[in-house]
Amino acid sequence: MDSFKALFEVAQRKAEYDKNNTWYQGSNTYFEALYQELEEVSEEKAKGRACYLEDELGDVLWNYLNLLIALEKEEGINAKSVLNRAVEKYQARVTAIENG
Repeated sequence: MDSFKALFEVAQRKAEYDKNNTWYQGSNTYFEALYQELEEVSEEKAKGRACYLEDELGDVLWNYLNLLIALEKEEGINAKSVLNRAVEKYQARVTAIENG
């Protein structure tokens, strides 16, 4: 998971750069990019090209992290809280599934 932390830190650095660019439209920038990348994941999955699929999945993760950081600024959410809540939520769900 060190890679996830490193990617998140790079996304935080890039957020500083993005906010000063004319093309930046806040979280909408990343909503649109995320939808586009999900379409590309679907296309690569259909083509069966694993190396390109991995690249596109990385792009989905990248845009999700950028969206999360943008929403932190716009909506006052806490990215660490989002991740912690997800861990708790899905840990409970998987445990319930495992226990029948």
